[in-house]
Amino acid sequence: MASRVYRTSAPGRARSRWVALAGLLTVPVGWMVLFYLIPIGILLVHAYWSVKYPEIDHTLTLKNFRTILTIDLYPRVFLRTVIMAAGVTLADIALAFPLAFWLAKRVRRNRDLLLFLVIFPLWSSYWIRIFAWKTLLGTNGILNSFLQWTGILHQPLSFFLYSKWAIFIALTHVWLPFMILPLFTVLDRIPDSLLEASSDLGAGWFATFRTVILPLCKPGLLAGGLATFRLTMGDYIAPTLLGGPGDQMIGKIVADQFGVADNWPLGAALIVPVLIKISLLLWASNEAGATERTAV
Repeated sequence: MASRVYRTSAPGRARSRWVALAGLLTVPVGWMVLFYLIPIGILLVHAYWSVKYPEIDHTLTLKNFRTILTIDLYPRVFLRTVIMAAGVTLADIALAFPLAFWLAKRVRRNRDLLLFLVIFPLWSSYWIRIFAWKTLLGTNGILNSFLQWTGILHQPLSFFLYSKWAIFIALTHVWLPFMILPLFTVLDRIPDSLLEASSDLGAGWFATFRTVILPLCKPGLLAGGLATFRLTMGDYIAPTLLGGPGDQMIGKIVADQFGVADNWPLGAALIVPVLIKISLLLWASNEAGATERTAV
């Protein structure tokens, strides 16, 4: 009798679990569909329309993609954006790794305070941080004033501002916390005993880094690198405020198409290569183990 009750109630328990799971997933999945997938779909549909001022022609066409491929400006700007994003990502890795390692393995007191200082810039407006760099790098800014005060310069230098270097410096600083935090998370989970065992076996610091630390940090590196690369690819504020006429990035051109030129279809078509690039990076990062937990 007991076994018969168990067999008849098992399907009911399974249905209850599925109903509970569906209830838990309804809100987040609905939110994702409503505020992410549907807008992305509408954006992609716009890419196949065209503009007949002052209205949008809803006839499906590949005109916008032909424009992107035939006008030399767009491939050059896209390549410039990819190079900038890769450079900012590599610079943030070089800056974040020693800081994250120091916080995770060397700091024993006031670690929470130091982590708070790492994320504190994220509490301020993005615009404020970019304007701060404009103030620092301007001809009458703090950097030029300091160099003149020390006698290194006799007159201010103008190439600090409105150049690709100004964009690079500002974006490297702005996105640095997004690289530090995932690296700190994976480094903090590496047991100190692994590092001590490597040292006891005669491995030097570089060998320990290459064979122990770096493989275990792969998820953090991939997650932080992808976040930094993606944010740089889509940025348009820093190029607008800090870049020169020849330093514009794809985000600025897309923003101009949606705003100044009022050409939404061309702006949507310009986003498609960015979405493809980021989607490929997401897939490659997932295949490489970006979503894996550190196996220690």
